[in-house]
Amino acid sequence: QVQLVESGGGLVQSGGSLKLTCTVSGRNDFSIANMAWYRQAPGKQRDLVARISTGSIPNYADSVKGRFTIARDNAKNMVYLQMSSLQPEDTATYYCNAGRPINLWGQGTQVTVSS
Repeated sequence: QVQLVESGGGLVQSGGSLKLTCTVSGRNDFSIANMAWYRQAPGKQRDLVARISTGSIPNYADSVKGRFTIARDNAKNMVYLQMSSLQPEDTATYYCNAGRPINLWGQGTQVTVSS
């Protein structure tokens, strides 16, 4: 069974850090899929936070540049999002997405940043 599971969310104070992990299981083609993190706050659309290519080239939304870092470990079928200097506006449900050929979303993990 193919699964994509996020973990690492939680409650953190403003200025704090969290590391999110996304694990893909049941597939042997993780290395050829672009991976991404999105987030969605209540009442808002789901927005791209960061993307990492198959060659580990990252791209970031302007709002998180310099604060967030995306990385992948193809040997473990994992992608990470290291988040630093978190602000209340970063509060959202964070979703991991696997591009083609996996084409899968995770169930999301909640990140709450208190002021």
